[in-house]
Amino acid sequence: MATAELAGKHLVLGMTGGIACYKIAELTRLLTKAGATVQVVMTEAATQFITPVTMQALSGRPVFTSQWDARVPNNMAHIDLSREADAIVIAPASTDFLAKLAHGMADDLLSTLCVARDCPLLVVPAMNRQMWQNPATQRNVTQLRADGIDVLGPDSGPQACGEVGDGRMLEAAATFEAIASFFSPKILSGRRVLLTAGPTFEPLDPVRGITNRSSGKMGFALARAAQQAGAEVHLVAGPVALETPWGVFREDVQTAQQMHDAVMRSAAHADIFIGVAAVADWRVDHASEQKIKKTAGRALPTFTFVENPDILASVAKLPHPPFTVGFAAESGDLEVHGEEKRVRKNVPLLIGNLGPLTFGMDDNEVILFEAAGVTRLPRADKQTLARALIVEIARRLPDTDPIR
Repeated sequence: MATAELAGKHLVLGMTGGIACYKIAELTRLLTKAGATVQVVMTEAATQFITPVTMQALSGRPVFTSQWDARVPNNMAHIDLSREADAIVIAPASTDFLAKLAHGMADDLLSTLCVARDCPLLVVPAMNRQMWQNPATQRNVTQLRADGIDVLGPDSGPQACGEVGDGRMLEAAATFEAIASFFSPKILSGRRVLLTAGPTFEPLDPVRGITNRSSGKMGFALARAAQQAGAEVHLVAGPVALETPWGVFREDVQTAQQMHDAVMRSAAHADIFIGVAAVADWRVDHASEQKIKKTAGRALPTFTFVENPDILASVAKLPHPPFTVGFAAESGDLEVHGEEKRVRKNVPLLIGNLGPLTFGMDDNEVILFEAAGVTRLPRADKQTLARALIVEIARRLPDTDPIR
């Protein structure tokens, strides 16, 4: 299914030599599925790790490997291939190729194409940790950034050589997210966004607890959309099994109190706070330190509940609060309860939905409550809806400079 960021984009995907070439097969699949066209250009070294036939099958286009390819009528592949491109992405980008780019070398088709381009260039480094840490490599990367080239990654972790450290290429999904982010309008550039997502879990004993069916999908989609809009994003997540969106700082918590504490530590430094998490209203007072046993003839256990802190209201009450956005998941009478909650929490914008009907689903529809009235957004998948909500939030931001 096409995505808004990449639909209709034409990418030149340059591959240099390295074991990480295997990741580019999946990356190509993701890009084409998102609606982009992908023109693969490979160095001779890259063909030693994965074949042009494989990349042609995945991209649906002939692969170019030589400056002297006779398929180009004017024999100027280095000119013709780049002129239609919205961007050139080099993945994997080897140590050698980074050095070529930094010094303007043009001794094969891919390097010449990069020097002759008139479109953006993104590189995705992949190399051994010592090669990445080498002072020459670091000087080259600094120069590339100074030249306006986007450097995506690298990641840290186990490497093909058996060592562990920085230099590992981003996984295909993360690379895809980074490319999509590059093409997104930066309507939140310079802004800091703090948001919560998922459920909380309130223990009864070491193995049992009270929670809810929130999947965290909406909150994670908003984190992704905010990051792609140029924001610095801090995501405070309850217990969910979701991948962290590319470029987002994630802090995992379990209980409502832990989520409250994490939010309050950072709220003063945020421009925007979005409270998406389904936070438990109550917790058990003095949860059992041992598992509560079921014993024949024994009376049923009883619990005393105490109220959890109200995260949204706490942020709104700060002396200089960020632009505060709340979420309300109601089981009925949404228009009545949504506006009542907005006023009671004293927030400028509250987003309401019929939560029990959408928990765990991939789509949703919402109503925006504010002092000026009500705005309805049509049902859409949660990522599309998240992008629309970020546009709505950005439109309502006060005309002030971002917090530094």
